[in-house]
Formats: sequence, structure tokens, C-alpha cells
Amino acid sequence: MRKSAIRAMIGALSLLAFGLATPAMAAQRDPTQGGQGGRIIRVTTLAKDGPGSLAAALAEQGPRIIVFEVAGTIDMARSTFDIENPYVTIAGQTAPSPGITIIRGGIDVRTHDVKISNIRVFTGADGAPHLSDWEADAFSTVAAHNVVVENCTFLWAVDENMSASGPRFGGGNTVEDWRANTSHDILFRRNLAAEGLANASHPKGEHSKGSLVHDNTTNIVFDRNIWAHNVERSPLVKGGAQVLMINNLIFDPGHRAVHYNLMDLEWAGHEPVTGEITAVGNVMRAGYDTDEGLPFLTIGGVGDLKYYGRDNIAVDRWGNPGPMFGRYGVTKAKILESDAPLASLDGYDILPAAEVETTLLATAGARPWDRGPEELRVLYFIAEGRGEILDDEKEVGGYPQIAETHAPFVEADWNLDTMTPKSGLYPGQKPGAQEHLSPRDREMRSGQQ
Repeated sequence: MRKSAIRAMIGALSLLAFGLATPAMAAQRDPTQGGQGGRIIRVTTLAKDGPGSLAAALAEQGPRIIVFEVAGTIDMARSTFDIENPYVTIAGQTAPSPGITIIRGGIDVRTHDVKISNIRVFTGADGAPHLSDWEADAFSTVAAHNVVVENCTFLWAVDENMSASGPRFGGGNTVEDWRANTSHDILFRRNLAAEGLANASHPKGEHSKGSLVHDNTTNIVFDRNIWAHNVERSPLVKGGAQVLMINNLIFDPGHRAVHYNLMDLEWAGHEPVTGEITAVGNVMRAGYDTDEGLPFLTIGGVGDLKYYGRDNIAVDRWGNPGPMFGRYGVTKAKILESDAPLASLDGYDILPAAEVETTLLATAGARPWDRGPEELRVLYFIAEGRGEILDDEKEVGGYPQIAETHAPFVEADWNLDTMTPKSGLYPGQKPGAQEHLSPRDREMRSGQQ
């Protein structure tokens, strides 16, 4: 695995207009409206807890919409936001520029009817010893249901960057009981999940992972997300899980991209349950750290996978076609190809795969109208076929230093049903292309001598 300093100068590349990424009215198949119609709670401090904090707003009961009158960094000091009370919308788009960035922590959703948008989570190793006990996800659901996560950026997780998890078995003795007892009806839309840390502090060792879809989770949807520079799990779908993937971009996967595995070591005493993946219009593109000949989908373990695929593209670094299927382990698991989708495609605006990369570079991740330097670096490197899998956030400069800013949230200026500004202009909205520039680049663009 390479370890190199970030290049100081990056050529200009214009990104598309961000119109497709602005938060909008929920699509037909969104599993929740979160706290729509509830009371407004204002976050006024970047403290990790206490009055006016995000933690205090999350601890409130009843339908609520959390808005921000402050921007900057919330330092979690190696702890995690646990969302345990339902019917909540976290509207990161309401924060003044440059938005909300959570560092040294993550978010776990342990309830239902939660909607999160336009938040950045940069977990990081934070100097923790190798193989120690710091193993946070950037984002995960834990036996949650009816959750929407859209236009968020998840970087440098020590476990997964964004996952749907929970108990494998429980709640009864039937498959239906197990599925009701774990995460279900989770929608990930237009997120950026990148640079999971490989050889960092996770006690299991190498753990650069994109997304884990745990055993028996159902109706897990990935719609127009980007996974970049993760060794594995883009995503990993475990035994009996059911997943829909539409128009996602996987760049520079290391050893595996999409993979399915029902492990006999974990299912001992239980009959295998066939999993399902429907994949339409996705792109896997190799990078510097991608194994030669890596397939789009690999299977391991002892459980079969039903699979429907259409218009998916896998290419090497030079655009040459790659294989669709492969396997790891000498086991009896089979990919059972279907002639029809295994999940409904109704209500989704499906792009041709050839348009996915350009569209997602302009629209995925937090606040596309007000990009942060970390997002611009990752997105530019994807566009240029560059970047690497990391062991430590310090390899790319470490946690950002963000100045705290304040601005009032004016309810009359917003459509509270869709959480979009009535003017069409978002806080911090920038005209034209947003470029990743070094100090000398900026000087040259301004014409200064």
C-alpha cells in the first residue's frame, strides 16, 4: 500500500452545476420524512454536549427539525453521537458556510424515522495505537429502521464509513423475526464514503471498509453514492440481506468492490438464507491500489445470492473492461442470476451508467454548493484517476482547522416541508466551478504578481 504526501498542485477541473444535489422533496420511495412537521430546534454551539448542542437537540423527544445557527467543527473526542429518539431531521444545509464537520467520532442511529443531510464526519485514528480499541464507524444504523442519509461526507473511518447493521439473529426463530429485529428500510443517497483507514487502530487489523450491510437486513438502498479508496466493502452484503444499488460509483477499491458472504462460522446452527442484490447502472473504476482483474461482484461463504444486474460497468485504470463476477474461497456458494429486478425500481430516476461518474462528482457528498477542501481533494483525485488508500488521516493533512461562524436561521426563508430555501440559494452557495487549488494556483487564477 502506498504512503505518499499529497501533491501540492492539482490541475483545474470544472465540476457540473450542483442542481441535482440540492435537498429536495422526498422521492416516492423514501422510507421516512424524519421530523417533518415538528418543532424547530436550533443548534447554537459546537460543543459536543450541553445546552444548544447537537447532542442536546438529539436527546429531545417528539418530531423535530434540527437546524444550525453555527458552523465549524464538533470535536467528539473519540465518542459517538447515539441517536435514540425517533422522528428527527438533521438539516445540515441550514448551517452557515462552511457547514458542520464532526471529527474524532461518528454517528450511530438506534431508532426509527431519522433523516440526516449535509453533514461531514471525519472519524480518523486520532493518534490511537495500532490494533487498539478505537474502532468507530463514521456512520451506522444499529437495528434501526426508516432512515434516510443523503448528501453527507464520511471520511477516515476506523471501521466502516457508512453501514446498516444490527443483530444477526434475534426477535424470534423465523427469518421474518430476524429481519424485523435488525436494520431495515434504510436509504443512502448521494453520499461520499472515502478513505477508510487501513492499518490504523482497529483491533482486527486492516480495516479500510466502505459499507457493511449486515446479515438479514432488508430494503437497504444505495442510490447515487461514491465509494473511493476503500480496501473492501463497497458494499459487503452479508447473509440473507437484501440490497438495491442504483447509479453508484466505486473508485479505487483495493481487494474487493461489491461482495456477498454468508459465513458458516457465523451461521453455525442456522440454515443459510439466500441474499439478494439488484444492481442497475453502477460503475466500478480501478485506481492505483486496485488488484489487477478485480471483478465488480465477488462471492464467498456458503450461502447463495440471487442477483439481477443491468447496465453496470467495470473498467481498469485505462478504461478496459473488467470482469463482472468472481469468487473467494472454495465453497458451494453460487450467484443465481435473475431475469427481472429483485427489488422495485419504481420512483427512481435511473441514469445510464455512462453518465454516472460525471453526475456524481458534481452532486454527491455534503453541501455540493459549498465544498470543503477535503471533498474537493477526493473528488478531483477521482476525476484524475489519482489518490490512494490511507493508513492515517495525517497522510493527507489531518483534521481540518475550520473557523467558527454564526448566522441566524430564519424560518420564513425556508420551506420547512422540504428544508430547501425559498430563494433557491443555500448558505455559502458559490457561483461557478469549485476547484481544488494550492496557494500558488489561487495566485495564478487571480492574476496577482
